[in-house]
Amino acid sequence: MQFGLSEEQILLLDNVNRFLDDNSPLDRVRAYADGGDDADIWAGLTELGVPALLIPEAQGGIGLDPLDAAIVAESLGAHITPSPFLGTAVMAPTALVASGGKYDDLLAEIAAGTHRVGIAFSEAIKRRNDAQVEARDGRLFGKSLFAFDADADSYLVADQKQHLYLVAADDPGLTRTHLTTVDKTRRTVELTYDNAAAQSVSTDVRVFESVLDIGRVAIAADTMGAAQNMLDQAVEYAKQREQFNRPIGSFQAVKHMCAEMAAQLEPCRSMVWFAGHALAELPEEARVTACHTKAHLAEVAQFVAKTATEVHGGMGFTDLVGLHYWFKRCGANRQWLGAPEFVRQEAAVLQGLTD
Repeated sequence: MQFGLSEEQILLLDNVNRFLDDNSPLDRVRAYADGGDDADIWAGLTELGVPALLIPEAQGGIGLDPLDAAIVAESLGAHITPSPFLGTAVMAPTALVASGGKYDDLLAEIAAGTHRVGIAFSEAIKRRNDAQVEARDGRLFGKSLFAFDADADSYLVADQKQHLYLVAADDPGLTRTHLTTVDKTRRTVELTYDNAAAQSVSTDVRVFESVLDIGRVAIAADTMGAAQNMLDQAVEYAKQREQFNRPIGSFQAVKHMCAEMAAQLEPCRSMVWFAGHALAELPEEARVTACHTKAHLAEVAQFVAKTATEVHGGMGFTDLVGLHYWFKRCGANRQWLGAPEFVRQEAAVLQGLTD
């Protein structure tokens, strides 16, 4: 038995990495953070088939598995790439495919890269203050906080009953308010619904759960990629930066810091791969595995981000090095779709350890 990526998956990862090396360097990310768009990056990823990964061939897609999506997510996180991948290529197709052919035309548009779908799930996971989403007679009322992809053509919205709806971004009953977050590599909005027309995607809670699970695994993979890049940057910096006429990487304290980051991060890769595998092949383990993977990667990445910044010393805080983009990506990923404490509580309930 072989444990690892297949030749096709390695080729997919290499192709995505090569494209992002050329088209999503740090300067390109800075341009996006300063108000630019990600249209050229998404167009290039579309040519590679990224939006079509999870869409069946009958709807113009490629028909791959969640593990393949996790592989791409890792590369996107490593390059802190601005893109609508999580919503458009991962979570939305999972929900729309489950509708049983009702949204085949929309799936074809997503696969072709001509339609972007944002995600508004926060009120179905943990409702905050007075924010809530209520559906009545095909209309939505209320508010979703921290929806992502400010440039989406439509939004997949979950209400507090965990029912899923599709709302057009240009619907007169929908108002988008841009939010400022620490992560400048992705743009979030607050969605306000005032009698907004909504198409029902699913009222089956199990569909919501499957969409949430694959979203959490994709975020965990994105976090792993970002953390691995921070570790690689720290090691490279330690080799070059000299103090007392010798590279700082030769000092035992710095060696220990780098070794500890590697020791904590390396096992996470197999954890993410197994989580992606479980989503497709082990449904009885998928939910718990997704929860544990999301929570564990959030904690490990927090340690790696902090330690990698310390290895860089004062330079780690400067925009010249740009390490803060990865640091903030890890921090934002920690909260998306459930913070570690909340997700671990969910896993404990699923395992019958608590009520």
